[in-house]
Amino acid sequence: MVSTNDVKSGQALDLPDGLFLIIEKQHVKPGKGRAFVRMKLKNLLTGAVVDRTFRADEDVPQAIIDRRSHQFLYRDDLGYHFMNLETYAQFALTEEDVGEAKNYITEGATVLLPLYNDSPIGVELPASVELKVTGAEPAVRGDRVSGAAKPVTLQTGLVVQAPLFIDEGDTIKVDTRSGTYISRV
Repeated sequence: MVSTNDVKSGQALDLPDGLFLIIEKQHVKPGKGRAFVRMKLKNLLTGAVVDRTFRADEDVPQAIIDRRSHQFLYRDDLGYHFMNLETYAQFALTEEDVGEAKNYITEGATVLLPLYNDSPIGVELPASVELKVTGAEPAVRGDRVSGAAKPVTLQTGLVVQAPLFIDEGDTIKVDTRSGTYISRV
């Protein structure tokens, strides 16, 4: 148990209606009455974001989330298969569990999986990944307007806007938080 005064953004709480990650915390002292803590929480299993209010001195159960390195092996009808790099144990996550990370992971990639009670609850990606361009329209002569971009298809199927000089076969760095082009590798 941890006091609502002591919790910080990024911590996980094990509330009766689910496992939540604190996105935002605000301590409020009204002119009249007792102080309270308003939190914006993200359900780690469903992804839903909710607002909750707690008394300032209330104790809430803290969840211990263990983050371990895993290697993405392959994808098939059962889902996305990962291997723990310490124990070599393998397991599959459904496409729903993997979420948007499916656009950024390639076979052999190492990712962090948050584990709660030894069960994975999602996929944590690095801030950027390097992906190969599998489809790009050729740049047209005279199409050199400053800041011009074209859509390119990456090896995972993700389509991003990239500069005109990016061609099929190039490797580019993509921001996993926004899905935008960063640079050519």
